[in-house]
Amino acid sequence: MFEDISSRFESIFRKLRGVGRLTEGNVAEAMRDVKRALLEADVNFKVVKQFMADVQAKALGSEVRASITPGQQFVKIVHEELTSLMGGKARELLFHANRTNVILCAGLQGSGKTTACAKLALYFRKQGHRPLLVACDTHRAAAIDQLETLGKSLSVPVYADRQKRPLDICTDALAYARRDGISMVIVDTAGRLHIDADMMRELKELSAAARPDETFFVADAMTGQDAVNVAVEFHREITFSGVILTKMDGDARGGAALSIVSVTGVPIQFVGVGEKADALELFHPERMASRILGMGDIVTLVERAQQEIDAEKAQKLEKKIRKNTFSLDDFLDQLRQIKKMGPLSDLLSMIPGVGAQMNGVTLDNTALAKIEAIICSMTPGEREKPFIIDGSRKRRISMGSGTTVQEVNRLLKQFDSMKTMMRRMSKIAGKRGQQAALRNLMP
Repeated sequence: MFEDISSRFESIFRKLRGVGRLTEGNVAEAMRDVKRALLEADVNFKVVKQFMADVQAKALGSEVRASITPGQQFVKIVHEELTSLMGGKARELLFHANRTNVILCAGLQGSGKTTACAKLALYFRKQGHRPLLVACDTHRAAAIDQLETLGKSLSVPVYADRQKRPLDICTDALAYARRDGISMVIVDTAGRLHIDADMMRELKELSAAARPDETFFVADAMTGQDAVNVAVEFHREITFSGVILTKMDGDARGGAALSIVSVTGVPIQFVGVGEKADALELFHPERMASRILGMGDIVTLVERAQQEIDAEKAQKLEKKIRKNTFSLDDFLDQLRQIKKMGPLSDLLSMIPGVGAQMNGVTLDNTALAKIEAIICSMTPGEREKPFIIDGSRKRRISMGSGTTVQEVNRLLKQFDSMKTMMRRMSKIAGKRGQQAALRNLMP
C-alpha cells in the first residue's frame, strides 16, 4: 500500500529541492501535484481541501521563505500535516488491572473482523493479559467455527453457544470471565453485507450489556472511501473508540487510512499488515507519514527485529563471526528469523530512501525459499564446511532442492563473500573497541 502515492510525493519533492526559494508559483504547482496524488489515492475530497489549505498557508510563511533549504522545509510541513491528518500520535490503550476488560469489535461482513479479534487476543496476551474470545456472530455460517479454529491455533479459549442469542452469549461469557479471573474479553459481533436496522439493534444491545472499555470498528482498507462512509454510519449509531484497518499489506491506494480519522474524528488504533496472527500493529501516524513520504520507518523495523530475533542467539552469532566459525546452519537460522519479520518488500520500504526506489520493482519472495531448500538438502558436514562441496555433491544438492547447480554455486559464492565481509567488519569493530578502551585509560 502507498507505493503509488509515495512515488508521486518523491517526484514532487525532487522538483522543490532544486529551487533556491519557494514562491507562490512553484508552491502552487507543487500543491496541484499533491492534490492530484491524494485524490488518486482515494482520499476524501473534503479532507484533501483542508489539507491543501493548511500546507499552502505554512509553505508560504515567512519561516519557510527565509529558510536556507526551503525544499526540505516544505517536506517537513507535508510530513507534519500528514501526521496530523492521521491523528497526530499513537493512542495508548489503558486497561484496568483489577477487573475484566471488554473489547467489542464491529464491522461489515468480509472486513476481516473475526480474524482481527483473534489477532487482538494474541496481541494482548503478549501484553500480559489472559484473553477470552466470545463468538456472538450467530448469523454468518461457520463464523463460530472460524473463531474456534483461530482460538485453538493460538491456544486462546473461545466462549460459544450455538443455541443462544448473541445477547445471552455475551452476558454468560462475561459472567464466566469474571469468575475465572480472565482479564480481557474480546467480543466478535455479527456483520452484514450492508447496514440494516436489525444489525444495529443487536449491536446496541450487546454494547449496553457488555459496557466495553473499547469499541473497535473493523474496516477493510481495500474498500477505500466506502470504508470511510460505512465508518461514519456505524459511528452515528454506536460510538466507537478506535478503528482497526485490515489488509494494509494489500494493493489498495490508501485513501481510507488518510481520511478516516478526519471524517469520523476517531483514531486508527491498529492496522493489519498480513494474514498471520501476529500481523497486527499499533498505528503510529508519524511513522506512517514517514513511510508515505519515502522517509522509511526505522523505529518499526527495529521493533519487529526485537520481537522476532532471539537476543541470546544474536550474542552467540556475534561470537561465531568474531571467531570466523559462521556456518550455513547459522545463515539458515538468520534467514528464518528475517522471514518472521514479514515480506522483504515491506521490510525494505521501512529503510529511508529505499521505499521510493522499490516502486514498480517486484521482489521474488520465492528466492528465500530456494535458499532454504538448498541448505536443507546439504548434510550437517557440508553446512559446517561448505568448501568440501565438490561437483558431485552440488549435483546431489540441486536435485534434492529442486534447483540447478548454477543456483547452488551462486549461494555458495554469496555465502563466501558474506563471510569475508563479516570478518572484515568484525576486525574494524574490534580495532575501534581497542582504541576506545585506550582513550578511556588515558588521563
